[in-house]
Amino acid sequence: MRFSGKAFLVTGGASGIGQAAAQRIAADGGRVAIVDRNPDTLGDTLAELPDGCMALEADVGDEAAVAWAVGSAIETFGRLDGLVTSAGVAGGGDIVPVHEVPFDEFHRILRVNLDGTFLFTKHVLPHVMAAGGGSVVAISSSAALHGSGMGSGYTASKGAVSALMRLVAVQYGPHGIRANSVCPGGIDTPMTMGRFGSEPGVAAPAGGVPLGRWGSASDIGDVVTFLLSDDSRYVSGQTIAIDGARGVVT
Repeated sequence: MRFSGKAFLVTGGASGIGQAAAQRIAADGGRVAIVDRNPDTLGDTLAELPDGCMALEADVGDEAAVAWAVGSAIETFGRLDGLVTSAGVAGGGDIVPVHEVPFDEFHRILRVNLDGTFLFTKHVLPHVMAAGGGSVVAISSSAALHGSGMGSGYTASKGAVSALMRLVAVQYGPHGIRANSVCPGGIDTPMTMGRFGSEPGVAAPAGGVPLGRWGSASDIGDVVTFLLSDDSRYVSGQTIAIDGARGVVT
């Protein structure tokens, strides 16, 4: 198995893309610590994972909570070989022009999407170096690549997440650490479907997507686990769109 003997931490691991990534890592023999704020979905997800995995309830934007979560994973696993930062939020309500966005709302989104990615990356990297190298994968968004209908806070945070991964790739490449971001387009997850007035599992119309459908969480999880694995051993510093070719439609 690709991840036998290895351990990973996945934020936002109790639902959506994070959950799909955690399940795939575990299926490939890895141990996983999932981090989320929702205790109910945390318990449900952990129950579906093999023995040896763990669930941690933490606020990804709180450095003390992040340090506790990473320390707990190390105490249990003894090592960390990689990180997936999937915890994220989108703007509430209708998207408004930049000049009408309340600063508190803008920063609320950055606190989770960007601060959370930075804090977990900061605290996990020393342990990945101690393990002899590994991989960090951040969940960005197609909003990071082009004009977006997802609002200023979401778009800015996801663009910054991709830029941060490029920096990590340069700084930590000499330590055997790879860093990449993936940019999902329209994906059938509770967060995304809620914004488009559809229930999860009953995707909204996929007009403009050449492949003719919305993506699934497993579509992204499969790419994430590829990037975590040695199969992608020479892939680093990349921002990878996973959008059914929607981003290249003119």
